Amino acid sequence: MTDRNNERIPSAERRVQILEAASRVFGERGYFGATTDQIAREAGISQPYVVRMFGGKENLFVGVLSRSLERLLVAFTDTIEQWKADGSPEGPDSPEGPSAVTPAGVHGEIGRRLGLAYVNLIEDRGLLLSLMQAFSMGQDPTIGGKARDGFLTIYRLLREGAGFSPEESRSFLAEGMLLNTLLGLRMTDEYDTDPAAKELIECTFRTKLQLVLDVSATEGARA
Repeated sequence: MTDRNNERIPSAERRVQILEAASRVFGERGYFGATTDQIAREAGISQPYVVRMFGGKENLFVGVLSRSLERLLVAFTDTIEQWKADGSPEGPDSPEGPSAVTPAGVHGEIGRRLGLAYVNLIEDRGLLLSLMQAFSMGQDPTIGGKARDGFLTIYRLLREGAGFSPEESRSFLAEGMLLNTLLGLRMTDEYDTDPAAKELIECTFRTKLQLVLDVSATEGARA
């Protein structure tokens, strides 16, 4: 796609297009391994166009971080609001058993719903992995501060919105980071060959296992 063609696309739409591409590239390669040229190719536009819109890689990464946090917070907020609209049920997990990211001791029903909402975000390729990349950059004066603010915003939502205790919030976040780690390691590549990997993957993703395997297969074919 040429810049001339891009001029016909509204600026807001072009921005989303670039952020989606950058999320995938940063998620796969990390902040230091990714380049604006790679992101431009992924988005189907020229590298100067990306720089003109965002001003450089750091600003682009901050944009990806903001987009990822916003999508996560919207997914969690919508889930909590629906749970409350349903009467905030506190019963046990569904008959099919606990869902992904629902550690023992966490509110059964809302923990199950938030876990499903979290795992469903892997369909937005790169979103969860780009968050993990940001959370590993605490030393960076710009990215680190924004990542900490975002992480604490998620924590406050769990505490105040879902009503989790500090321990429940810690457990939920720890499960989420394990999920991100397995995705980042591409542990699903070992699913059919290593019994330990298979056991860990099934224990972690549970009812969302097939979704994770399907997304990973798509990523593998694309690599």
